[in-house]
This record gives sequence, C-alpha cells and structure tokens, in this order.
Amino acid sequence: MQRAFLYLFAGTALSFFLSYFLLGSQGWELDLYYGFAFGLAWGTAYFLDDPRFSLPQKLGISFLGMGLLILLGLFLFNLQLAVPSVIKFSMVFVAYYLIASFRRSKSLRK
Repeated sequence: MQRAFLYLFAGTALSFFLSYFLLGSQGWELDLYYGFAFGLAWGTAYFLDDPRFSLPQKLGISFLGMGLLILLGLFLFNLQLAVPSVIKFSMVFVAYYLIASFRRSKSLRK
C-alpha cells in the first residue's frame, strides 16, 4: 500500500512537470489534474497487481477510480475537460498490465 501511494505521488509529479514545463501548459490546475489521473492509474494498477484480487474486483476498483476522476473533474472543471483524464487513466492502467503480461509471473511486482 505504501508503494502504491509512492507511485501515485511520483506519477502525479512526473506527469505534471512534463506537461507543465515541456509539453506546453494548459494551466497549472489542469496539468495537475491530468497528472493526478496518471499517478492514480499507476498507483492503482500497482496496488491491484496482486493475486488476492480477482479480475472482477480489479475491474470494479478501476471503474471506481475513473468515477472519482469524473466527479473531481466535474467539480473543478467541466465534463469536456474531465473526460481526457479517464482516457489517460485507462491508457496507463492497460499499459501496466500489458507490460506485465510479457513477464512469466504476469506481474510487475515479482
């Protein structure tokens, strides 16, 4: 759990700094929000990369993360700006498990 939070904060910071300083900023608030989506996906995928969780549980928890992003985006911005955060979350989440699928253990933890 501690490492999942580390990945959440590291992913948020990395994505924010790349977006804000290198890729062209859309405003620091929006860049931070999109960075949080990246970090949340990375941390959630790492947390769920455990045999204790069944596939339906992983799916449900990832949908909760996407719902959280939509609600936060609607509260802070609008739906048009909130939807790209879900796309980013989904891409990072799927990429984590795609990379893990190439390993013999099917996990990036081991």
